[in-house]
Amino acid sequence: MKCLIFIALILLVAASPAYSSTQGLAITYGEATYSNQALKDSMFNYFQSHSNKSLKDTTYRIITASEVNSIAKNITGKTYGAGQIVSCAMVDLSYNQGIKIIVDTSKVKIVTPKMYATALKSSGIENGYVVVSSPSLSSGESALAGVLKSYEIAVGTPIPPEAKKAATEELYVETQVVNQTGQNPDKVAELFDKTKTEVQKQNLQDPTQIKVIVINMANTMNITLTDQQAQQIATALSNSQKAQGSLTEFKNQLEKVTQQSTEAPGILSQIAAILQDIINYLQGLFSR
Repeated sequence: MKCLIFIALILLVAASPAYSSTQGLAITYGEATYSNQALKDSMFNYFQSHSNKSLKDTTYRIITASEVNSIAKNITGKTYGAGQIVSCAMVDLSYNQGIKIIVDTSKVKIVTPKMYATALKSSGIENGYVVVSSPSLSSGESALAGVLKSYEIAVGTPIPPEAKKAATEELYVETQVVNQTGQNPDKVAELFDKTKTEVQKQNLQDPTQIKVIVINMANTMNITLTDQQAQQIATALSNSQKAQGSLTEFKNQLEKVTQQSTEAPGILSQIAAILQDIINYLQGLFSR
């Protein structure tokens, strides 16, 4: 009798859906950080301290200078060496209340959570839990490549190159406007976000038309822009809007994996409850 019950218990566990605790979860390390075990460990520990899951078996990738440069060099005019790629990122798709971004402000000094959020929106990303850090001081611009890569790993589908480029361009223009105007970074991010929402609402791609919206929105928010700055913003948002058509497959898969990731903990809890009921039953049975 005991043997039959034990076999039944094993069959129940085997038949249960195989949900991974790290489903929809990914980490990226800058190559300079990954090559230094102490730095890598410090970043892993930082991410673990900001997660309620065990990250031991989490899928990870290394972000190289060539990957960053392939996207950013024609936008920022900067090229990075392997030793400069230090920023790291974690993405968890089980967060189901929009997008939440944590930035380690002790190391990342320019790009704010809201700035990342507006840039990610250009890649069709408006949900997930994102953590960005660095073992040394960083502007945070190159970290976007790691965040996007983390999403690709977690989702299992590549983000189209034009969408990556649009997000990178947008973040770069945001940081330029912040530096040039001295405005609060989150206020500049809000300008981008509000303008982008209006551009998407009207389905505009013409930079000239978008520039009018940029100027009107900036005036409403008491942000003074030069004509060149307004044009840069308009061009960045135009490229973002043009990239939206390429994102259908990624968005669909993102939605699917997000749903699976948010459902998995609940299903695992149900399985655990069933197993506990069986254990309680067996304990009562054998104690008779």
